[in-house]
Amino acid sequence: MTLGNRWLENWMISDDDIEYLNSVLLEKEIPLSIDELALALIERRIKNQESVLRALVKDIRIYTPAQAYEIGQKLMFTAFDNRIGTVVDLRDGDNPAYGDFAVLRVQFEDGSAVREFAAQLQIDHPLNHVDSAVPIDQLPSAAEVLEAKKGQICALLTEKLSRSGEFVSVAGKWFPRSLMLQVNEGHLNLAEAVLDIAGGAPMLTSDILDQIGGLGKADPSLQAFCLDDALNRDPRFDEVGPVDTISWYLRRLEPPEVQSIPAMLDYQPVTFDRSYLSPELMALEAEIDDEWSDVEHAESPDSADQASILLIYPHRRMGTLPLNHGMQRIFPTARRTPRVYVTLVDAEDGEEFAGWVVRQGRYVFGLSQFYRKHQVPVGARMIARRSPEPGKIIIEVKNYRKRAEWVRLIVPKDGQIKFEEQKRSLSAEYDDQMILGTDDIAAVDALFQATSNSRKSLSAILRTLVTELLVSSPQDKVHAKTLYSAFNVLRRCPPGPIFAALMTTGEFEHIGNHYWKLRDDARKD
Repeated sequence: MTLGNRWLENWMISDDDIEYLNSVLLEKEIPLSIDELALALIERRIKNQESVLRALVKDIRIYTPAQAYEIGQKLMFTAFDNRIGTVVDLRDGDNPAYGDFAVLRVQFEDGSAVREFAAQLQIDHPLNHVDSAVPIDQLPSAAEVLEAKKGQICALLTEKLSRSGEFVSVAGKWFPRSLMLQVNEGHLNLAEAVLDIAGGAPMLTSDILDQIGGLGKADPSLQAFCLDDALNRDPRFDEVGPVDTISWYLRRLEPPEVQSIPAMLDYQPVTFDRSYLSPELMALEAEIDDEWSDVEHAESPDSADQASILLIYPHRRMGTLPLNHGMQRIFPTARRTPRVYVTLVDAEDGEEFAGWVVRQGRYVFGLSQFYRKHQVPVGARMIARRSPEPGKIIIEVKNYRKRAEWVRLIVPKDGQIKFEEQKRSLSAEYDDQMILGTDDIAAVDALFQATSNSRKSLSAILRTLVTELLVSSPQDKVHAKTLYSAFNVLRRCPPGPIFAALMTTGEFEHIGNHYWKLRDDARKD
């Protein structure tokens, strides 16, 4: 017997549910995750459902022909799919072959016609041997309900707990506000001193507690929870741990490039119509995988464990990697914190570098030394891979024996961008269309600043770049990837708006295979 599945389908979190969860937390005296609280609530509802079912079957008997019954008695008929009916009349039976017996008139709850059944029957009958216990449908386990309804239940529960104002939440765990341990200014000052002595390395909450002498005799998990809450509310501290790890850093020790997005990486969104992009340009956009591109990507079997990167000038200049589609899958970017401290490991020799995932800016900071070490050029092909060790990411640039190759150099003249082809010694794998170099970083920085100050349009910047790039192009054409790479020397922009401008401005002509040139009438202007 069942009450149906309405209690499973129509989830509502009541004030009574919140009071119950409060009592659970009071009893356990430790913070619990939203999943653990949801499981406790589901277990309670299952027990309540079982109680309701047992109460319903308390006065119901299994019909067997040998038993005697009374008018008003509720019976369950196993031969009719456990349908339930009520005895509405009794009379003596009239069949000499069966001896003395009674006849029941039964009205079923589904409203079907009244039917008659024998009772007090003296002869043997198969129904006399059925189990006399009223069957109750087995309810699902709490774990099964949570698995099926986790998203819905946890979202509703999180909203209700947040709105109640009676609970504190830290890193997905909850505890009653009234039972929080006191963390005073002395504790916070000691925590700051401990992190200072650590020399800029992040520390786990448990390690900080050990250093400051703890918060009393409460359970260590509650002490950590209360200290985490206090540190989180103090602007001196920054929570920088990866997924499932809480670790702390002093904000004043963080690099400026982590505290705020460098201008060279700061993309100001450009509105454009994607319908102007041909399928070929959209495929090229997906291949480049700029962190600011809003495109769908086909997943490959090994894509979850590694990501490929084409390095553009802003990232090479700032010592960063793009947190693009591929990188977002492998970097431990905890949603609860905007900055995550990671260790970047050189795939070649295992050297480690301090790194920072800056989610808002969509970049990973900390690669300047790595780039200098390997003489990584703009346009290099790089690989980032998961490490077996949590919080570590392996970075690789594919190298070969050094050789002299022709490289497009940025050579600013009179405050204008110019390009020259010169021989350079290279040992890193790179994209032929995107490689760039310069001998005057300060002048290129000045070009970027001048472009920002001038607020030139996309099409104006593109016209300048196409004109200058054609000077050093014997084929009188420029590849779309070259334009994207060069454009980002002057202004941060993903390929989508650049490609759309090429298609719609009217000054550029597509000549096949992603190559472009200025229209003849545009050259005469």
